[in-house]
Amino acid sequence: MSAAPVIAAVDGSEDSVRALEWALDDARRRTAPLRIVHVRQYAPWGQEDVLVADDTERDGDPVLDEVRTLLRDRDDVPETEYVTVEGAPAAVLPELGADAQLLVLGSRGRGGFTGLLLGSNGVAAARDAPCPVVVVPRPGREVDGEPAEPGPRVVVGLHVDHPDEASLDFAFTEAGLRDARVQVIAAYPWPVQSWSAPGRLVPPAVDQAAVETETRALADTCLAPYRERHPGVRTEIEALPGGAAGLLVGASAGADLVVVGRHRRRPLAPAPMLGSVTHAVLLHAASPVAVVPPVPTDE
Repeated sequence: MSAAPVIAAVDGSEDSVRALEWALDDARRRTAPLRIVHVRQYAPWGQEDVLVADDTERDGDPVLDEVRTLLRDRDDVPETEYVTVEGAPAAVLPELGADAQLLVLGSRGRGGFTGLLLGSNGVAAARDAPCPVVVVPRPGREVDGEPAEPGPRVVVGLHVDHPDEASLDFAFTEAGLRDARVQVIAAYPWPVQSWSAPGRLVPPAVDQAAVETETRALADTCLAPYRERHPGVRTEIEALPGGAAGLLVGASAGADLVVVGRHRRRPLAPAPMLGSVTHAVLLHAASPVAVVPPVPTDE
């Protein structure tokens, strides 16, 4: 059994129960322990303007008690640890990932505005956590996309000019654990226009078929080492015109997981960033989304 746990963040909401089930399933696949964490932001004894009659709740956590009851009679639960942490979830959740394989949470918790598709805690964890973060959406999201071949499927985006090693490795690993295929979405811009004086658009000299063929060839080259490391994982490459965000959202229908990378820190923008594609996929994908931090560098 791996020592690093899969962490499920719970808060008593239905969203967090869905995230718990996803985390439990993934922990079993990884033969990893499960750590169930409740970040309690407003403990009564921690608020100056609240008079507490007794401190019985200090030694208990009703949210975790509900989870224990939910899992009590199940035989598919791995080694499990229950942890209560005090603090602001947006700050504490990312820190929890320091010693974890994976951090899993629902798309929205109990607080916030009911119309939001993604809560602030999910954004903070996906942006700041040092481990991959999986956000499990509410069921019923509808997306526009072409019907996919039936069967387990992990979707990952590939920028052929700048492939993200961490997200590709995570996608192939998850596909291997799930006996699933990897659907690689390699987007290319089309139509491509060139400017010509005096401000006129000129059609490109290369036709679309050539661009698609070149994109597919580059994708094949990028994926070669991952195919070698995961020979049992079937790969399908889709070189498609358009924006990566829309294509990934469309491919999320019926997928087990969509994998996206997180922006690497830049010298002029040292703070962590999600990136527009990752943010759009988190907001709109119909399947769970894994946000994978980049491979650390010496920069």
